[in-house]
Amino acid sequence: MERQRDIIIVGIQPWDIQIGSNCKNMALELSKHHRVLYVNAPLDRSTANKEKNNPSVKRRMDVINRKKASLMPVSNNLWEFNPPIQIESINWLPSPLFTIANKFNNKRFAKAIAKAARELGFENYYLLNDSDMFRSFYLKEYLRPKKYIYYTRDNLMTVPYWKKHGRSMEPLLMSKSDVVVGNSPFLIEYAKQYNSNATYIGQGCDVSAFSTNQPFEKPKDLQNIKGKIIGYTGLLSSRRLDIQLIADIAKSHPEWNIVLVGMEEENFQKSHLHNLENCFFLGNKSPESLPSYINYFDVCINPQIVNELTEANYPRKIDEYLAMGKPTVATYTPTMEIFSGYASLARSSEEYIQMIEQALSETDSTLASKRKAFAQSHTWQACIESFWKAVKK
Repeated sequence: MERQRDIIIVGIQPWDIQIGSNCKNMALELSKHHRVLYVNAPLDRSTANKEKNNPSVKRRMDVINRKKASLMPVSNNLWEFNPPIQIESINWLPSPLFTIANKFNNKRFAKAIAKAARELGFENYYLLNDSDMFRSFYLKEYLRPKKYIYYTRDNLMTVPYWKKHGRSMEPLLMSKSDVVVGNSPFLIEYAKQYNSNATYIGQGCDVSAFSTNQPFEKPKDLQNIKGKIIGYTGLLSSRRLDIQLIADIAKSHPEWNIVLVGMEEENFQKSHLHNLENCFFLGNKSPESLPSYINYFDVCINPQIVNELTEANYPRKIDEYLAMGKPTVATYTPTMEIFSGYASLARSSEEYIQMIEQALSETDSTLASKRKAFAQSHTWQACIESFWKAVKK
């Protein structure tokens, strides 16, 4: 086992985020054997002004105004830190001015982190950066950690906010990192262009809640849906999902029920899917209730649209589907090859429909057991073991 170390984590997802977070899961796993300081991004001036009624913004303003402590214990070996500073909103600046202002922001951020590290007695710490390519760009120089590790898990260059300065900055940040780790072979191939010490460490997933060894009561909004259910759980976003593909599946078999569980973004709300009688939008559900829905799906789908964002995306929902032994049909991408042999990968509407038909006629009960075992192998413990191997190498 890796001897106990001090680890500081910075990133783009705060501890109080309301959705699943790879970095939070990694922090929790690391804290089982190491001391971990999880640093939330400092509040910027624009967010403080525009979202002043947001509970998380209020909390950070209370820290800045010394009404709340900046350093809070989460568990025995894990602390959450809200920097008691406000940084400038600079992303709109042209590159030369952005560089100057970003150094200023980084310096203030580093000073706050260093103070928290001293309070906890952190020494010779490792710094893990979860894709925070702007605010944490100079932290290696200012904090001088024992190791600086960059974690890539999404192709952020598809997002306008990150794309403007990130196309030039992320390669530079990768190149000066001691090691780059990631959850997608696609992203690691990209990272290897700038750092030969780039390693795929897999993806963890806590599938303990998705065990079929427990009884699941049928959700009320499924009880009146009769016939086969083709289901999806997750955010309904046109940046990630193919609306026309879903329509093609629904129209091909009117007797199928296409059940979509998740919050709808605007394009989905306005889509023609709402005019199809066999398409059911059940809205956003709590994470705890999702296993109950998946349990009553006959086939699970992940109808991704193929673009720069989804090519690199590791969809954790596939592990959740498979953990319940469900036949699963998903869009083919290079990253999805990880699931080859356990999920059916389709490249067209025609293939989707054929694979769903085949899945509905499945009679081999051993396939469900194989899917469950495969999903259960994607643990955070295995991910962190691969992480340490990459860092040592």
